[in-house]
Amino acid sequence: MRSTLIAVAAAIAAAGTLALAGCAAPAASVDSELSIVTSTNVYGSIASSIGGDLVDVTSIIDDPSQDPHSFEGDARTQLALSKADILIENGGGYDDWADTLLAGVENDDVTVLNASDLSGYEQADGFNEHVWYDFPTVGKLVAALVAELSSLAPDKASTFESNAETFTASLDALAQREVDLASTANGAGVAITEPVPLYLLEAVGFTNVTPEAFSEAIEEGTDVSPAVLADTVAIFADGTAALLVYNAQTTGPETEQVLAAAKDHDVPVVPVTETMPTDTDYLAWMGSNLDAIEAAIS
Repeated sequence: MRSTLIAVAAAIAAAGTLALAGCAAPAASVDSELSIVTSTNVYGSIASSIGGDLVDVTSIIDDPSQDPHSFEGDARTQLALSKADILIENGGGYDDWADTLLAGVENDDVTVLNASDLSGYEQADGFNEHVWYDFPTVGKLVAALVAELSSLAPDKASTFESNAETFTASLDALAQREVDLASTANGAGVAITEPVPLYLLEAVGFTNVTPEAFSEAIEEGTDVSPAVLADTVAIFADGTAALLVYNAQTTGPETEQVLAAAKDHDVPVVPVTETMPTDTDYLAWMGSNLDAIEAAIS
């Protein structure tokens, strides 16, 4: 985005050694509050659900209007990182600034949990870095977070594990909704403006039929050629695309033309966002996305 804007139990045992970029800090006192810094409020919400009152969570980006790709930190951000026990970042090139800022402070004890690394996906060219839309990845992150928090505060491990069980039950319910919706989607074509929701859409059973050059150009903020735009508009006219899911935080003449084409040919349109809206949490946000998709295809 360059505009105005997913067997957790088994994984917990191994997550303590997976993708940890920092050295483990000494076990925390039972009365101390562990500090977690997250690159975005998406991961802040997940961290708060697992840590509860035992952790202090600071989300560097907590305003939906901020662009995570181009964020630049300040002294307050560096201060939070200097005191962090855990940093949760997305990785995959999405928030490289988090590593840059961390390198500029004196904190040798912080543990870094990188969601893209935890995902297990190959991060080659074309990697979709929007892994918070992938429920299996979120489950792996939760497992890694429980393992790290429990190592820092062993006497509170049961609390972290209980919180994770509650969160994971809701996450599993969302994943089951994806499975249930897949029988309705049945491999139908979906068009996107950016790959932000693609993990979720594919889990629901859709097939991405968007010309790759179009979604890449929109994500990178570059011009869409007339030929590519014409090819994209055509997938609504010929029935290739049965649904359009677009990033509502991205605006521009090309996306407006695609939206208009979908509406002109009575193709349902579902808006999603890249950053989490205020006054909600991760699970409720993803649930509302599934609600919108279900309504569109029912």
